[in-house]
Amino acid sequence: MQLSDLLVRDAVLPSLKATSKKQALQELSQAAANLTGLPARDIFEVLLQRERLGSTGLGQGIAIPHGKLSKLTTLHGVFARLSQPIEFDAVDGQPVDLVFLLLAPESAGADHLKALARISRLFRDAEIVSKLRGSDKGAALYSIITEPAASHAA
Repeated sequence: MQLSDLLVRDAVLPSLKATSKKQALQELSQAAANLTGLPARDIFEVLLQRERLGSTGLGQGIAIPHGKLSKLTTLHGVFARLSQPIEFDAVDGQPVDLVFLLLAPESAGADHLKALARISRLFRDAEIVSKLRGSDKGAALYSIITEPAASHAA
């Protein structure tokens, strides 16, 4: 699975201004609503339910909030580089500045897990993470995330 299968250029937010986890999730929900046609409130509620199970803040400034929605038919992603790091209840206690939102149909099963694993692998690559933090241009961020490089191939 390639990240270009999940992410379109318009779903890259190069400098998201949010001062809290809740606000970041609301902004990401709105961006996802614009892509999917689903109500932002429904998306936000699914994300909040998932966060109640445990933070999706992985550590090292990275979070992968995710959820499943019955009205979706395909996987969708939204990537945001935050203009300022925010508290996200990450496992390492560090603030988050890179967020990849993943939404999946309720019937996605293994595809949802494969997509999460693919996103996680991307963020384990220190060079990629450094490049993402070093750019504030949407097109450049999209290219970094979706480039089929050997270092983060599926």
